Amino acid sequence: MEENNNKREEWGTKVGLVLALAGNAIGLGNFLRFPVQAAENGGGAFMIPYFISLILLGIPLMWVELTIGRFGGNRGHGSMPGMFYSMWGNRWSKYIGILGIFIPLIITIYYTYIESWTLAFSFFSLTGKYFGAESRESMGAFLRGFQGVESNQYFSNLAPALIFFLITISVNIYIISKGVSKGIERLANIAMPLLFIMAIAIAIRVLTFGAPDPSYPENNPIAGLGFIWNPDFSQLTNGTVWLAASGQIFFTLSLGMGAIATYASYMKKDDDVATTGIATASTNEFAEVILGGTIAIPAAVAFFGLTGAQEIAKGGAFNLGFQSLPVIFQKIPFGQLFGFIWFLLLFFAALTSSVAMSQPAMAFLQEEFRIPKERAAVIVGLILFICCVPVIFFLKHGFLDELDYWAGTFGLVLCALFEVIIFAWIFRMDRGWEELNRGATTKVPKIFFYIIKYITPMFLFIVLVTWFYQNAIDVLFMKNIASSDKLYVWGARIMMATIFIGLAYLVRKSWRMKKSPSGVL
Repeated sequence: MEENNNKREEWGTKVGLVLALAGNAIGLGNFLRFPVQAAENGGGAFMIPYFISLILLGIPLMWVELTIGRFGGNRGHGSMPGMFYSMWGNRWSKYIGILGIFIPLIITIYYTYIESWTLAFSFFSLTGKYFGAESRESMGAFLRGFQGVESNQYFSNLAPALIFFLITISVNIYIISKGVSKGIERLANIAMPLLFIMAIAIAIRVLTFGAPDPSYPENNPIAGLGFIWNPDFSQLTNGTVWLAASGQIFFTLSLGMGAIATYASYMKKDDDVATTGIATASTNEFAEVILGGTIAIPAAVAFFGLTGAQEIAKGGAFNLGFQSLPVIFQKIPFGQLFGFIWFLLLFFAALTSSVAMSQPAMAFLQEEFRIPKERAAVIVGLILFICCVPVIFFLKHGFLDELDYWAGTFGLVLCALFEVIIFAWIFRMDRGWEELNRGATTKVPKIFFYIIKYITPMFLFIVLVTWFYQNAIDVLFMKNIASSDKLYVWGARIMMATIFIGLAYLVRKSWRMKKSPSGVL
């Protein structure tokens, strides 16, 4: 394959690259989903499969995506269709690569809406709007009123939610319109240090809670830490815990969605992907395990007890982050300030992730159709806005959940399986290994050659086969969906199918437009 000599954007500094990659990985899942998964799956019982999955699945896939991205970027491709073709050469590889644009685009559609909740709640914390809703039930009503799920004493319409959504999507469009170095990297250089400072401040405050109720001295943050970190080896035979742990690794490292590969496409030919991958994963794990694991669950245990914290976790990430923690903020000194810091922290985490997930579509439009980045940003922003409208108005009917299931869960595993098969078996593992270690200051241990070639794809294949065996029929035929919601679920599926077909058309059109003698996309 011939290299594309068109000048592409590059990262300004190696630190900026690592911060941007960490910003992509560090999102709402680190501070909301991880504590819930840990609490639901037995705390310490969850952590052993979690770290094993990190070694066998997370880090190998991180290296694979970075290597694919750098390889494709040096051939003029910042999105998966071109990357897969540059490695395989089969014309159908371009259409498989659509997953690397489709998945992050679908996720960004609903993710920016959730992101806007964090911005809104940071404002509500500072102004004390939810102060007075002193129980989890009343905070739940506050959240549902804001979302438009119900009309109540807190909100009578969707206007506040729409205002904060418009602000959020405008900020996203502005950042991606500035490009990689002046937009995304500059954001990462500012937002990531602030995020860590805020997270450390919140974590320190949580650890100084003590026992809020002296009559229950066992309810304290140290007991919460013990719950997360004390291992329970008897749970190692529980398959559900292993699936939950591997799923969390996917979410936390943003694997299988193409954003990492797109970021890596702006690296130079001999930039070190091996060390970059370890630095990114380590930064993410510090944010998730050390900071994320020190905030939500220890705080919930201190105020609601261990049993109460587990019940809260069963209600999901939003129950923990948007209902239970605001109740806690109302019970501590300077609660408005700490509530503001907590939700602003979540906003920065979400923002650095959403701009990353927008970039594969941006790169595709810029490089395959020569559309200027400012115009491409407007196009992507309009798509996000239009497609998010039904998410906003049909939230209570499961529209968001359906998008999240297919793109944010099933799609990630499917795309990752294609990535590792193309990398290790079609491109060939010996070539992939050489490419991975190109420019590496420290070579990757040889054991990962076999992990990437055999264990990682087998792990992913087993997960998919298990899903087909256990869940495929029920999910496809909506057996667990209420009759009143099935029309909306079909609407979500039709929207996703339309976007996928539209992307396939654009890939085909861009292929035909190319006049390169090499035939490269």
